Amino acid sequence: FVLDIAPQHSQILVIGGGPSGSYAASVLAREGMEVTLLEAAEFPRYHIGESLIPSARHYLKFIDAEEKLVQAGFKHKPGAAIKFNQHKKEGYTDFVALGIHNSSWNVIRSQFDDLLLKHARTCGVEVFERTKVGSVEFSAQDTRRPVIVNWTHTTKAGFASASVPSRTTGRTTFDYLVDASGRAGVMSTKYMKNRHFNESLKNIAIWGYWRGAGTYGMGTSREGAPWFEALTDESGWAWFIPLHDGTTSVGVVMNQQMFTEGAKWASMSPFSPEAAPNPRGSTMTSRYLAALGNAPQVVELLSEHARMVEDSVKSASDYSYKATEHAGPNFRICGDAGAFIDPCFSSGIHLALTSAMSAAASICAAIRSDCTEEAAGKWHTERVMTSYTRFQLVVLSAYKQFRNQAEDVLSDIDEDNFDRAFAMFRPVIQGGADIGIRLSEDELQRSLDFCANLFNPTTPEQHAELVLGGKIAKDLLDVNKPVVDRAVLDEALHVRDEKSGEARLGGTDGVRSERRGETQLVLDKINARRVIQPEYAISNMEDEGIDGYAVRLQRGNLGLNKVLS
Repeated sequence: FVLDIAPQHSQILVIGGGPSGSYAASVLAREGMEVTLLEAAEFPRYHIGESLIPSARHYLKFIDAEEKLVQAGFKHKPGAAIKFNQHKKEGYTDFVALGIHNSSWNVIRSQFDDLLLKHARTCGVEVFERTKVGSVEFSAQDTRRPVIVNWTHTTKAGFASASVPSRTTGRTTFDYLVDASGRAGVMSTKYMKNRHFNESLKNIAIWGYWRGAGTYGMGTSREGAPWFEALTDESGWAWFIPLHDGTTSVGVVMNQQMFTEGAKWASMSPFSPEAAPNPRGSTMTSRYLAALGNAPQVVELLSEHARMVEDSVKSASDYSYKATEHAGPNFRICGDAGAFIDPCFSSGIHLALTSAMSAAASICAAIRSDCTEEAAGKWHTERVMTSYTRFQLVVLSAYKQFRNQAEDVLSDIDEDNFDRAFAMFRPVIQGGADIGIRLSEDELQRSLDFCANLFNPTTPEQHAELVLGGKIAKDLLDVNKPVVDRAVLDEALHVRDEKSGEARLGGTDGVRSERRGETQLVLDKINARRVIQPEYAISNMEDEGIDGYAVRLQRGNLGLNKVLS
């Protein structure tokens, strides 16, 4: 038995083998860099976060891993159903309607993460599992620059002996460090101490797994799509995500304080003891089951045949947070190590891969002299926070809906990040309102109201009807076109009414009003979608200039190009 331990030196050292770390390592190794990855756990290991959005396959295609994802057998995800207002029908986003290559999957994360880590090995990354980083040492000449990590390697179970110690300690020097250590956030929490929590999103996630659950959209093109709905007590939301092993992930995200104060919940479960066994009387399980009682459609999907897998209930802090900086001299932070946002828009893996690509491209840019190391690090921070802020606004707009109230969230939004993420949209979002030099709470609430249209209760069929009808300009029905002023949409509705002779059509005024209302909901939803749409294609990193640079997405020559601001 040969002890497999990390080398004394590596050009690039990556901490963490989750999606962000594995992806960054793969990209860098394929660029000819010497890459070592240290992972504390032994894969496969459990992780929550099963729902992917379509961008994942485009990022994996860049490292030739897309086909592995396609062949892995994960549950096909044709779209997503969202009901954030219990008094209205659900909205549905159809991924397949945008092209078969825009579909996605619900994944078992232990298998998905293992796939990515194994792929990193095939790309030339030296991977060392069961190797936990304990501390980082910094340069004497530049105390901000990390130069050494100290680690502890645990021998694989059953292989320790008198000649092979159960634990081995060591240290590795490096030229560049990528911190993808997940929520532990080695650099951010231990050394930079720059992690800030969103006060308005201090939640807890609690979930379990069920067998024999029903299927949303049975017999339709929506069959098997995940279901998300607001809780009736306005404390949060629930998810229902079918997986390919026959189980369904069912969970809630809710206000931490409301969950903690739920002592009375023990007797409020909508399920029988046979359907949801809790033989040890777990308080967490009792509260989980009671919370699901506030998600009526989820309860309905958990039909009389559904049975909760015993002892499957888990919980985790779901506090949203971000670091103020994601880079420094010769290091980058990516994935949950730098930022985490509430998963109601399934953006976790997307932000992990986006920030990993940003980290890799900015390191390559510095090594290849596209720009200075300082400029590359600054660009990485701004690139990560631009994407994060877009999803943050969408998440906050969702919470404003299902909490049915406007909360002051200005303190949670960084003004510079808001400017970068929404500069081209601000005049449109604000309409006739004056845009001040500084971001105001009123402007932010208007922005949330605009983004909330993303969750309008519309269907792909309504969208298709407008396209085929030919009475609405095609550009207004294309999510890839620029955001337009609401007045443009109102004019389109007026012209549509004139062309179709809406006033002369049969039916009551109520029917005509309903028809117009549905059209308006579709147009508003498409317009709001444009705010987040750039995030869904990897090419956006080439198209969107930030701080004078954009990614040069060329294999073998990855880096940054100068662009006009």
